[in-house]
Amino acid sequence: MAEAVVKKLPAPITTGGKALMDVMGERKTIREFKAQEIDDQTLSDILWSAWGISHDGKRTIPTAMNQQNLKIYVVKKDGAWLYNAAENNLTQVTTENLMPLFATQDFMKNVPVNLVYVGSDEKYSPMHAGSAYQNVGLYAASKGMHNVVRGYFDHDGVKKGLKLEDGEQAIVSHAIGW
Repeated sequence: MAEAVVKKLPAPITTGGKALMDVMGERKTIREFKAQEIDDQTLSDILWSAWGISHDGKRTIPTAMNQQNLKIYVVKKDGAWLYNAAENNLTQVTTENLMPLFATQDFMKNVPVNLVYVGSDEKYSPMHAGSAYQNVGLYAASKGMHNVVRGYFDHDGVKKGLKLEDGEQAIVSHAIGW
């Protein structure tokens, strides 16, 4: 079996940016995307916002009873990647283009990145996913990016394509781009 491809991300930029109250006022769902890739620095910042490690080994989002039962996959045309916050890297889980599994609406054709929030706990994983996508939505607003959280995708195809373990489920997807 071939060794998995691991892509090291640049260190996330964790300081600066717009004021929180301004960003909350600007956060919105926008269903229009340019066919423009997201650079690795921006992707690193997005992933840190969603599920990074901030202080004392804690996550950038609250987790019920410190359960850290959320995984974030990055789906792009070059395949799907699992985010590892501790190492700040992505491990490729497939080279297959899974983007068609999310193309259930016309605006999805130009989306460069889909985050998929995956969990194994029916009670807490969805709460963690909601906190993560809220952080990403705020980050997107601060950078002038477009984003939309979606539950409308091929759940069975995504489970198979991401090679999810028994008991894991794709909770929600998050389209992000310019």
